[in-house]
Amino acid sequence: MSDAEAVCRVLHAGADALRAVPARRGASVHLPSQGRLLATGDLHDNPFHFARVIRAARLEHGADHHVTLHELIHGEQLVNGVDLSYRMLVRAAHLAVTFPGQVHPLLANHELSQAIGRGVSKGAGNSLELFRDGLAYVFGESDGAAVEAAVVEFIRAMPLAVRTASGILCAHALPSASRADRFDPAVLDRALTDGDLAHPDGSAWLMTWGREWTDELVERLAAAWDVRVFVLGHRHVESGIECIGTRIVVLNSDHAQGRMLPIDLTQPFSAEDALFTALPVAS
Repeated sequence: MSDAEAVCRVLHAGADALRAVPARRGASVHLPSQGRLLATGDLHDNPFHFARVIRAARLEHGADHHVTLHELIHGEQLVNGVDLSYRMLVRAAHLAVTFPGQVHPLLANHELSQAIGRGVSKGAGNSLELFRDGLAYVFGESDGAAVEAAVVEFIRAMPLAVRTASGILCAHALPSASRADRFDPAVLDRALTDGDLAHPDGSAWLMTWGREWTDELVERLAAAWDVRVFVLGHRHVESGIECIGTRIVVLNSDHAQGRMLPIDLTQPFSAEDALFTALPVAS
């Protein structure tokens, strides 16, 4: 974790692995109706919960075991006044290489903000600058810049969504209803462009930052994408899991009540089912 060359090598390999996933189509990964998916919510630099999620995912049991990961960086706990959450991205990249096609880090607003250099906060200050300070602290200015470039490449390789044949769509968020007229639903079916990532109107930006989800918007997106249930993050949920209407499940995985959601891809699935099958990450 402190060798800049090794870290860059892992991040570059992880980016290649994400782009090469056979089930990837544009900015989405499409999973068949077989196997198991472990869905998570925001992790925000919680390495203990990250490790528990990976154990529970049982990736070594077969190529049809999958896990989604998102909002990996920018936690509230600093080390010597800097953010060292780049380590979470390195762990995710290593897993993506070790278990090709099974590990799916989803593009989230904090990763996207870091990649395009736009300030964001998780409560400890400007997370963008604290992250860069962490790279300089560990690697020095020159090597830190090289690691940051590798981080950006890995983030830009992340899909926006994982979609299943049973009608589940896992993503970090959905666009807000107030700005949905600027959102292009076809963004899931194409490779992301600089315009898609740009603030304030890029479709990837709108999708990773949205929080106002009306019933009308949800039904419109469900019809456009042939979705029965959306499994999302991006909101603080004290209990770790929350259902919004009949189509949205929101997960948190970073705090003491954090939840993870095992999904049997061979069976029908509803938002209500999630309330009964979600597991405490800390258990």
